[in-house]
Amino acid sequence: MNEPMLFLPLIALLPLAGFLLNGLFGSRLPKALVSTIALLFPLLSFALVARAAWMVHAGLALPVAEANAPTWIAVGTFHVGFQFVLDQLTLVMLLVVTGVGFLIHLYSVGYMEHESGYWRFFAYLNLFLFFMTVLVLAGNFLLMFVGWEGVGLASYLLIGFYIDRKSAGDAGIKAFVTNRVGDFGFLIAMFLLIAHFGTLSFSRITAQLSAHPTLTTGAATLICLCLVLGAVGKSAQIPLYVWLPDAMEGPTPVSALIHAATMVTAGVYMIARTHALFDLAPAALTVVAVIGTATAFFAATVAIVQTDIKRVLAYSTISQLGYMFLGCGVGAYSAAVFHLMTHAFFKGLLFLAAGSVIHGLGGEQDIRRMGGLRKTMPVTFWTMTAAVLAISGFFPFAGFFSKDAILAAAFQHGSTGKLLWMVGLVTALMTSFYMFRLWYLTFLGQSRAHSASDGHDHEHHHHAHESPWIMLLPLVLLALLSVCGGWIGIDRFAAFLAPATGMASAAPNAGHTELFLSVLAVLVAALGWFVAHLFFGRRTSAADDAAQRLAPLHRVLEHKYWIDEIYTSLIIRPIQWFARFGLGWLGELTLVRGSVWLLVGVTGLCGELLRRWQSGNLRSYAAWLAIGAAALLIFALAGTLLGMNSLADSIHWAVR
Repeated sequence: MNEPMLFLPLIALLPLAGFLLNGLFGSRLPKALVSTIALLFPLLSFALVARAAWMVHAGLALPVAEANAPTWIAVGTFHVGFQFVLDQLTLVMLLVVTGVGFLIHLYSVGYMEHESGYWRFFAYLNLFLFFMTVLVLAGNFLLMFVGWEGVGLASYLLIGFYIDRKSAGDAGIKAFVTNRVGDFGFLIAMFLLIAHFGTLSFSRITAQLSAHPTLTTGAATLICLCLVLGAVGKSAQIPLYVWLPDAMEGPTPVSALIHAATMVTAGVYMIARTHALFDLAPAALTVVAVIGTATAFFAATVAIVQTDIKRVLAYSTISQLGYMFLGCGVGAYSAAVFHLMTHAFFKGLLFLAAGSVIHGLGGEQDIRRMGGLRKTMPVTFWTMTAAVLAISGFFPFAGFFSKDAILAAAFQHGSTGKLLWMVGLVTALMTSFYMFRLWYLTFLGQSRAHSASDGHDHEHHHHAHESPWIMLLPLVLLALLSVCGGWIGIDRFAAFLAPATGMASAAPNAGHTELFLSVLAVLVAALGWFVAHLFFGRRTSAADDAAQRLAPLHRVLEHKYWIDEIYTSLIIRPIQWFARFGLGWLGELTLVRGSVWLLVGVTGLCGELLRRWQSGNLRSYAAWLAIGAAALLIFALAGTLLGMNSLADSIHWAVR
């Protein structure tokens, strides 16, 4: 049927229509109409995805529009079309992107109500959703790359939304430039794929690998490592994670959109989508697993001492993405995507709840100046509590099922896997600790608004209030998903994804071993809560005493291992110096000033010759006339000797 040819592109084009309407006319439209446009088109997009999900539930075939796709590029035998594909993996991603994305749009109507540039914000938000749906629906690498770059552009616009803040502009540039490093790897991978397969289509590459597995391990490893570089940049893993914490400069709904359901999960999705290649490159998978585990542990250590509520969640996102990379690295692609889905629920909720706290406190983000908000913001408190329990891995919340599936898969992945599992378990302990630290300091105890170390009174606690219901409704819905979003179980989820990610994606059932690992994971989460309660729940000075006793370690974590400073010293400043003094001074001397001097010299020489010709001396004019006549006579004589028929022929011969 022809319906899919229109059905699938509409999922992406509807948010684009919202962007165009608000982007072109939003400044002249009333705020209510801007909100309607911004919400209507993402909602319609989600409705189309929900319709596809219903078709699957009813046992109908998924609408695939890959065949007969319009041609985009045709060079010899190489063709790239506008291929949109909807399979099980795409369907899960689209449900997350459009569903959670719409809730964030709805929340933003209340959060951004009093902000200037209201229409501009929603235009950017719709643009972001358009590019993310293109990335997910793409049936080939080139179309995916369009969405890949597009979300980078949209994130730059959203992170730097507050144009009057230099820090916001710098954060947007940092995110944009850092991602270009990873995108270079993605480009090289595409060139290598063209060289080896002659196509960029996912289905054709997979078919060639299945029918004629001629790709050597070395070539597959090189291609996959280039793809890993792209995934590391987009999903904020070591060493390209540094842009994500600074992305907190954007409005809080932007943080929720980027962190929860869209941009940062693109790297994980890309690895799962190209699993057929990665299965041929075990070395590349090992790199993915090690990077993910190291990033998860590293980011968790930094999150322990952060005081900005959004930065705690930012490092938490980096850490949770590390778990997803670990899942992909041990071949448990379905477990990684399962955690991607549940993470969208509870991390979206955590950011939106944090935004509710910031909104209710008049912009305060320092958790050391909070406390006692449980009674004044009860809905925010209870919904955020569900998210904290989910990310910490408590049964029966969503995070327990997905994180447990990844750790179980790692444990059963040989001796290397057991080492990675151990690091992941310690990271889970730290995750529970720093999330309950945030929970205690934000909601429980007494208000600390007047105990800030900067010596200023913060009166906003006297006016702390619950957010409006247009902001609270998304919190309630995401809280429900954070509780029951994992009840489908990894076995059924992996079976559903098997046609897209392979049967080997699910973690093997290990019976009593799996039960033991699950119980151990819950005990570790409980231990993290207990330690957080000892330090922050009893209103003692234990946390401050521990920080003083471990001052060197605390300083290292507080300064985030000085990674930003190291990058600045080794990379940023040399580039700036070269741009300023190398390209700047030398370029100005050679290109700009050199060109000016050359023009001045040529003009002066021509002027001097003309001045001598136009001397006003009759004898000089007669001499030049004689020289010219002699020259013509010589040309004519030479032409006669060579058989030329005219003076013009002689002149042409002389010039030639």
